[in-house]
Order: sequence, then C-alpha cells, then structure tokens
Amino acid sequence: MKNIQKYLDLTDAAVAQFWETRTTAAQKQGTVTGVRDQGERTAVTAGNHLDGFEHLCRQILSDASDGKCKFHIGKSAPTLPGFFRPTKCWDIVATIEDKLVAVIEFKSQAGPSFGNNFNNRTEEALGSASDFWTAYREGAFGKQNRPFLGWIMLLEDCDKSNQAVKVNSPIYPSFREFDNASYAQRYDLLCSKLIQENLYSHASLITSKRGGGKASSISDQTSISSFIKVMYGAVMGF
Repeated sequence: MKNIQKYLDLTDAAVAQFWETRTTAAQKQGTVTGVRDQGERTAVTAGNHLDGFEHLCRQILSDASDGKCKFHIGKSAPTLPGFFRPTKCWDIVATIEDKLVAVIEFKSQAGPSFGNNFNNRTEEALGSASDFWTAYREGAFGKQNRPFLGWIMLLEDCDKSNQAVKVNSPIYPSFREFDNASYAQRYDLLCSKLIQENLYSHASLITSKRGGGKASSISDQTSISSFIKVMYGAVMGF
C-alpha cells in the first residue's frame, strides 16, 4: 500500500485528540457543574474521546474501497445482530452495497486502576468476537465473504501500566508468558492471541503517555501499522 505515513499521522492526531478531549471534559465538569464524577470517570463521561480513531479508520476504508464504503456510525445506530444477544452496537460498521465489509471496536484505558479494567476489557473482547462470528456463521449478515473484524486498544503509558504484576493462581499455574507481565504486556499478549485464534481479523495495542504523547507499540504484530496494512488489504480483496 502507498503512503502509510498519512495514516500514522492520523493515528498521532487521534491520540492527541483523545487526551485533549479527556482533559477538556474533566475541566468543564468541574468548572461548569461544580461536580466531578469519581476518579477517572470524569474524563470519559462526555464521550467522543475516540472520535479521532473513527476518522482514521474511515479514511483507510474509504481509500481501500475507492470510496465505495458506506459508514454506519454514531447516531446512525451501527448495530448488528448477534447470536447470544439480539444486537450489538459497534463503533464502525462499513458496507459496500448490501455486503458487510468491516466492523471495528475502539477501547481505551488510562490509570490509575488497571487490574479489574483489564479483565473487563478482555471479557468484552472475547464475548463480542464469539457473538459476532457465530451470528455470521448462522447467516445473520446473509451469504457473503468473511468481513474484517478489528479491535483497537489505546493504553496509557505510565509507571503503573508498565510495572510487573504477580499472578495469583493457586490451584493450577497460569501460562508462563503471564508471569510478572505488566498490564501493557498483558494487553499485547491479548491482542496477539486474539489474532492467533482468529477471533479478530486484527487487533492493535497503542500506547501513549498522558498529555498527548505520540502513538507507540510494543510489538510489530500488534502495532497500528500492521493493523492498517491488514485492514487495507482485506478491504481491497473484498
């Protein structure tokens, strides 16, 4: 593919917008309403902090399809039928004519709490993928080629997300790769295993320091550049 740098620049812009939106939301809630949500919730209750990633993926999908993709986003209710539940709302649903081409979910996590949130994000990712592909198998989207299913996680790069974490598994030992792995490493393992097990067409972990640091990656496999190339190629092939 040509000019991947354009998409990497959009990724950096999306990361900057994420931190700016969180900061603005927190300041606005404190100064205008005089009431703050507890902890980090203040910064995310306003929503739209991941809009930059929506713009990034729309640009990639549009370029890869020569402008043929139709996007179902935000207020246009990008819901799809599920198998274990009636519907699931996704961040981006892209179609060409009546065919489902790409479906993408964005997630983020900033400190100070990483433990329970990591488990929740893992369970959400696994459940959504299982529901989606079972619905696909059962013909919920009609007879068509396998669409692209993507998952992007933006994680704060900080001391707490990078420190070693002990594993408590008293009955049976956990897999060795999790021993003393930080939450950043756990997310990287999660993304690589989601790809390995074909639960997602591709999954990417983006790390960034609070305040607008540029997008970084832990491994080539889960990098945003790898995600971009795989999605671009999948849509072109579709």
